Amino acid sequence: MPNLYFTEEHEMFRESLREFLQKEVVPYIEKWEKTGQIERFIWKKFGDMGYFGLAYPEKYGGLDLDLFYTVILLEELQRINSGGFAAAIWAHVYLAMTHINKEGDEAIKEKYLTASISGDMVGCLCITEPFGGSDVAGMRTTAVKKGDTYVINGSKTFITNGVYSDYLVVAAKTKPELGNKGISIFVIDRDTPGISATKLDKLGWRASDTGEIAFDNVEIPVSHLMGEENQGFPYIMQHFALERLIMGINAHARAEFALEYAKQYMSERTAFGKTIDKFQALRHTYADCETQMEICKQFNYYVAKRLDMGHYVVKEATMSKLQSTKMADDVIYQCLQFLGGYGYMEEYPLARMSRDSRLGPIGGGTSEILREIIAKMVIDEKDYKPVT
Repeated sequence: MPNLYFTEEHEMFRESLREFLQKEVVPYIEKWEKTGQIERFIWKKFGDMGYFGLAYPEKYGGLDLDLFYTVILLEELQRINSGGFAAAIWAHVYLAMTHINKEGDEAIKEKYLTASISGDMVGCLCITEPFGGSDVAGMRTTAVKKGDTYVINGSKTFITNGVYSDYLVVAAKTKPELGNKGISIFVIDRDTPGISATKLDKLGWRASDTGEIAFDNVEIPVSHLMGEENQGFPYIMQHFALERLIMGINAHARAEFALEYAKQYMSERTAFGKTIDKFQALRHTYADCETQMEICKQFNYYVAKRLDMGHYVVKEATMSKLQSTKMADDVIYQCLQFLGGYGYMEEYPLARMSRDSRLGPIGGGTSEILREIIAKMVIDEKDYKPVT
């Protein structure tokens, strides 16, 4: 049966990436999970292999490949069972770098995008605030123009790579009186005076650094404004489609990995004289889980294909994250149950996976917010438009 989405070249890439991750990343995962800090050498290795440049222009060192290479990268990152490491990578590549690529001028791209693709710089995206949560329009961080500079004051929270990154892509209000129509996007170097970061202690995603960041009279040149002033909200909304799809893909991939592990375990674990994969209750539950995962996976591939074709898929990507993250939580919960007491042990992968998976319905827009966005589109017939 021909594959609708992946070519032979895609599968060769998947195989080489899987080998790379097993050799270069897996041996360090336990250490990074304990320390909460990913060592810098691995960023450079990813850059040298071209993994940060899959979707970016050749002009800046990228490979300009179709979106299904990105799908493969996301799926394989889930198989090493560290949601934190995976998040640190994709937050750099598809959150921070997306804004640099889409809104940055030539000078910004030459400095930040080139170094990001090579692995010499790591970025983070700073949107969420302590008092705002999923309410982007309610942000309080301000950027006041003074001559040829902007002065930024405020705070951000739950920022992946928020402590150890080299630069920050920051949303701030340049005209607070305009609400969501007064937001702008900036790039700021980490060592700019007035920036401080506090590392947060999380339930899961332990390998990634998640920070709360404060901006105290941070002064940056006007040249660090990205795109047009006061157009930040449409930029953010436009890129949310990719972020949500990424989290949907992550979800189906970790559920698939959990099912593979559980199936192998069940084929080896015996009870009452036979392996437990022969008990009808477990077999049928497993069949339900596999069905739920496969439906989400195929829908996510369809949405990825449309996005790769240039379609504006904000509704479908929102549905992807909403349904896939719920599915992953349900499936991984059940896979842990298949292992019985061993599922609750840290030495088995389901314990960490269940903690890491729980972030899915929260990060990148809570499921409650996503339901309201979908309701606005399908009930109120609100028509979100891309930035032109």
